Amino acid sequence: MLVNVFKSKIHRVKVTQAELNYVGSITIDEALLEAAGIMENEKVQIVNNNNGERIETYAIKGKRNTGIICLNGAAARKAQPGDIVIIISYAWMTPEEASSHKPTVVFPDENNRVIS
Repeated sequence: MLVNVFKSKIHRVKVTQAELNYVGSITIDEALLEAAGIMENEKVQIVNNNNGERIETYAIKGKRNTGIICLNGAAARKAQPGDIVIIISYAWMTPEEASSHKPTVVFPDENNRVIS
């Protein structure tokens, strides 16, 4: 049996763009993806603290150290620039793996930069 557990998150980043006329996904600064251990094309959940929306999409690598957080396609209807979101990833693990797993949590600064 496998369980789906919280793997990592980028906690409280500011949406910088919303691009409706795009195929879909969320573009995330490459440095934030790396810090959280989220791979490009990995499924993520986005929780919008401003309006309560919760959506699932996949991550696209954005230019490193730009602070970009851009909801694309239909997801752009769920957030506006300036909204604060949490980006969460999950992983399938055996119960044994899950019992010792320690999630990675990234707390960016107010400009969506990784705090060292």
